[in-house]
Amino acid sequence: MITLALSKGRIFDEAQLLLAAAGFAPLENAETSRALIIGTADENLRIVVVRPSDVPTYVQYGAAEIGVAGKDVLLEHGAQWGERGLYQPVDLGIGRCRLCVAVPAGFDYANAVRRGARLRVATKYVQTAREHFAAKGVHVDLIKLYGSMELAPLAGLADAIVDLVSSGSTLRANNLVEVEEVAQISARLIVNQSALKVRREELMPVIARIEEAASR
Repeated sequence: MITLALSKGRIFDEAQLLLAAAGFAPLENAETSRALIIGTADENLRIVVVRPSDVPTYVQYGAAEIGVAGKDVLLEHGAQWGERGLYQPVDLGIGRCRLCVAVPAGFDYANAVRRGARLRVATKYVQTAREHFAAKGVHVDLIKLYGSMELAPLAGLADAIVDLVSSGSTLRANNLVEVEEVAQISARLIVNQSALKVRREELMPVIARIEEAASR
């Protein structure tokens, strides 16, 4: 039995359709079911439903051989290619968006950066934001939030935010504008490297089916 870690939320609907196209349709609707382990149309693969930030951890420690995770989660987890026992063989091309820096309209971000101002930045992607600003030599105080990032500048908590942006409509509705892109984001198939070595004959056909469905 192969276990795939998948989260509810932003990428679930697209991931569910992709798995179905690969012959791994979930037997229950994870959004409505209370079950945390769900069978699929293929008796050799099951799904464990976890929080988005927990998907890399389940795969890293071998509780799941494979998983579907957004690049934003992987960046924050520290899972670059080959790090922490994770292999990322397939960009699934779903859940596309971008991780951006945004500020209130009228805030002169470029000038603040040039002057070396110390900016307060609200985000749930603290590690990724820290690396991004450090690479640019920008001084920031990072404030970790879990709720709506757009509120932080409006309430005077932060000068800027680092958050996922798709259409940009939420930013516009809250009088915020993008000033910098941190990374392009999409969902990736991730694989436990040890499992791939030990159970290669089982895992490779599953990976190939998912990759083929993603390329259609």
